[in-house]
Amino acid sequence: MKIGIIGLANSGKTTVFNALTGGSAETASFSSGQIEPNLATVKVPDERIVRLSEMYKPKKTTFADVQYIDVAGLSGGAAKSGGLAPAFLNYIAQVDALLHVVRAFEDLSVPHPNETLDPARDISTVDLEMTFSDLAIIERRLQRLTAELKKMTGKERELRQQEHDILVRLQAGLEQDVPIRDQPLADDEERLLRGYQFLTLKPTLIVLNIGEGALGQDLTTTITYLHQKSGIVQLAGQVEAEIAQLGSEDAEVFLQDLGIAEPARERVIKRSYDLLGLIAFLTAGTDEVRAWPLRQGTPAVEAAGSIHSDLQRGFIRAEVIAFADLMAAGTMAEAKKRGTVRMEGKTYLVQDGDICNFLFNV
Repeated sequence: MKIGIIGLANSGKTTVFNALTGGSAETASFSSGQIEPNLATVKVPDERIVRLSEMYKPKKTTFADVQYIDVAGLSGGAAKSGGLAPAFLNYIAQVDALLHVVRAFEDLSVPHPNETLDPARDISTVDLEMTFSDLAIIERRLQRLTAELKKMTGKERELRQQEHDILVRLQAGLEQDVPIRDQPLADDEERLLRGYQFLTLKPTLIVLNIGEGALGQDLTTTITYLHQKSGIVQLAGQVEAEIAQLGSEDAEVFLQDLGIAEPARERVIKRSYDLLGLIAFLTAGTDEVRAWPLRQGTPAVEAAGSIHSDLQRGFIRAEVIAFADLMAAGTMAEAKKRGTVRMEGKTYLVQDGDICNFLFNV
């Protein structure tokens, strides 16, 4: 899973990146204009993997991971000056979801690019830039399609006309400030649009970056953001970036003292999984215990393919047990005696926390 961290300059974007990754990327009170992103991959915390590793004592333990891409800060008005930088778009196009850091802290030493603190305004500013970017892509593609349709006949023309009509519909919605993720799309239409990597189609998590003085307050209730595949969380970026540099025991003490229930990384990853519709199924044995991210509603045969194409091609059945059932039994042998290990076919929809052993023949 790749998540792109975006936001206006001086929103504390890179500080949030450090909080989520435990990194020490350089931050500055003014945007440097540097387009090269900060990159980091972190393990997805999962107590189930810890418990299974204690049970199986495998040679290898593999957590799922998430990559964060922290790109340069935006400035309102990019659309008027020719649009978002191509390098910025190239990096953001690769991600599965956007994490939009919004400034909600006061700090006179870090000037706000718009002079005053107004999270709702800043959210709208960045959303507008995303909308202009998608409109520019659609306009260029429609120009090309219009020219191509004049020369085409038959099935090829029919497919291009379908693409044209979808884009015209999306264009009309964007011009009314409706992001693409809020516009109804059939499954075949979504598949057709994947190659475009529209920014307003990507799931978006708004992160209110609050100051230490606001800890204990819920500022998310002051923001209305009623879009599909969207959500709002808050975190004290500077505080949690400092905590992320500590050892686990010291960090736990500081979190408790500050009344923070769990580290920012865990909160943000959980919300990101929810927005993307992701779950995790597990595999366990003496060689390896591993978590596998998976789209919710994925059948067993496709889940097998996420491990290796041979498992999908030669799929026979899946041996499945829920994590809770295995923990209750204590061993796989005891779970089989209790009848909590099931044999499932190709169409079984894998559930979060399922421990799967795929039987196959190629």
